Amino acid sequence: MRLPVFGHVAFATVIAACLFVCENGHSAEVYGLDPGPVELQSVGPMTFGPSNVLFVGDPKAAKVYAINTEDSGKSSGQYKVDDVGAKVAEAFGVAEVTIADMAVNPETGHAFVGLNAGGKGHLARVAPDGTVTPLNLDKIGHAFAVLPNPPEDKEIKRGRRSMNPRTQCITDVAYTDGKVLVAGLTADESPSGVREFDFPFRDSSEGMSVEIYHAAHGREEDYAAIQAFVPFNIGGEPSLLAGYTCTPLVKIPVARIGETQKVKGTTVAELGNRNRPLDMIVYSKDGTQYLLMANSARGVMKISTD
Repeated sequence: MRLPVFGHVAFATVIAACLFVCENGHSAEVYGLDPGPVELQSVGPMTFGPSNVLFVGDPKAAKVYAINTEDSGKSSGQYKVDDVGAKVAEAFGVAEVTIADMAVNPETGHAFVGLNAGGKGHLARVAPDGTVTPLNLDKIGHAFAVLPNPPEDKEIKRGRRSMNPRTQCITDVAYTDGKVLVAGLTADESPSGVREFDFPFRDSSEGMSVEIYHAAHGREEDYAAIQAFVPFNIGGEPSLLAGYTCTPLVKIPVARIGETQKVKGTTVAELGNRNRPLDMIVYSKDGTQYLLMANSARGVMKISTD
């Protein structure tokens, strides 16, 4: 299977400043990002879109935010930061933080982390030397989309286990071809879902439920949330490669979102049980594309897409 990723200094300073203001003003104007406070109830998956715009999932609020980071310049070097959690906690003046996700701005190479502390979500930029700069959310260009039909924010029992399905209403986020794709649980009878939002945020689909055949369980399933996914063109068809708990790797056609209430994914690999995919990226080397998948109970997997 092939899966088709003097004056000179002063003048230069002024030009750079103008470019920065124009670019970020362009982001705010074109993408409808109005300045104002952003109060994140939680931070979940994040990804960058165009023009320094960071998409942030807020599962507790059942919203996806588009935030103008106003990021500029270029990263000065490779990252090697020890004990980043402690550095982030110190920057926010708290004893403990939970880092939810990290996203790298493809235009600058700067790393941004999303974290939860003190019952709220926060964002920060981390430099290669470990310097942590909190993002001021009191007045920042932003817009948001509300998830249709999210699960209630309450604990439920499923067999011997208790869980709050709201925490999994946003399990991964991606931006591709002017659209924001969101995976997670819904309040539908078949809760495993994928939603699609136009960006700038205008229209959204009700999304679709996804059913897969899980070989390790020996049955069809439509209740487990996608844990991580990447957009991928497979045989000329826009698709998602999605990983689930117990690690089935599934192909899901993107074109069907909004056209049908339920779609059947195609399992292309089974990568082992008692494991949860944490994140997935695609990269190219010597003309071949590879998938890298980080896992909860296994090392990073490198998967050829040939």
